[in-house]
Amino acid sequence: MTDTGARQGLWLGLACAIGAGLAWGLVFVAPVMLPGYPPLVLSAGRYLAFGLVALAMAWHSRQSLKQLSNADWIKAGWLSLIGNLVYYVFLSAAIQTAGVPMPTMLIGTLPVVIAVVSNLSDRALPWRRLAPSLAIILAGILLVNRSEIAALTGIGESTGHGHEAALSKLTLGAMLALGAVVCWTWYPISNARWMQRNPGVSPSTWATAQGLTTLPLALVAWGLALAVETVAPSAAGASQTPFDFPLGPQAMRFVLLMTVLGLVSSWLGTRLWNQASRLLPTSLTGQLIVFETLAALAYGYAWRGEMPATTAALGIGLLIVGVAIGANAFRPR
Repeated sequence: MTDTGARQGLWLGLACAIGAGLAWGLVFVAPVMLPGYPPLVLSAGRYLAFGLVALAMAWHSRQSLKQLSNADWIKAGWLSLIGNLVYYVFLSAAIQTAGVPMPTMLIGTLPVVIAVVSNLSDRALPWRRLAPSLAIILAGILLVNRSEIAALTGIGESTGHGHEAALSKLTLGAMLALGAVVCWTWYPISNARWMQRNPGVSPSTWATAQGLTTLPLALVAWGLALAVETVAPSAAGASQTPFDFPLGPQAMRFVLLMTVLGLVSSWLGTRLWNQASRLLPTSLTGQLIVFETLAALAYGYAWRGEMPATTAALGIGLLIVGVAIGANAFRPR
């Protein structure tokens, strides 16, 4: 590939990764907009919608889908299970347990974690060129969530039982968010390697294949959510009142949000990310997940009707600068 072609691929990959981040950021505000909904119901609803969208898209991609082998479908199934259902159960539970900022902070470390893990294996860039952008991104993440870090380390004015209960919720939320980090460290690296080994499969076809394998998993999760509500309704909900299965107390909002997440966050986000994964080194795409964090913060502030504090705004600026430096490090020379 010529330098011009490489630069065009870099810019197209960057645009696709940014678009995926904007789509994925929506998943962080959905649990807040539906506070009484159990995480399993939110996960099953989102991916049931994803599967139905993929089923509609499958007719258009039917010829290319027929070319996938059994091993390809098994791979798509694992990616769907870990990167979709399990990840979103962890994420929804973390947000409902500890609020939006702290899980967002931990999920926000993904750009650094993925870049480090992928560069350890493929050595796409010397560490001296990769380290500056990662350090700046990490500093931005810490600044954005400084108050949450203070709460986790026990800094604050709360005392007694209320303090212990709050710290316990933050700790549990942190553990759940770390589970989501593990899932989504494995997913993009594994997905990118598959995309790069199979250049004949389009990003759209692979997104549809993942959606199709998600559909039966989502149906199982939906059945499990029903069983949980039937046997122990209080264990699955955020409150002690039984959940009004299947659509809950805000049925229209639930259906609308799940449809948006299934079409935009799941299918379109996956399709854009597949394209970015094919065009860019994994150590760079890992850093570009920071746009998911930025989008989640923007949507969260908009939902609360707030502006970011000075420290958070400085952190957001560092995140953008870090990504710009990281992208420049991969520019053809």
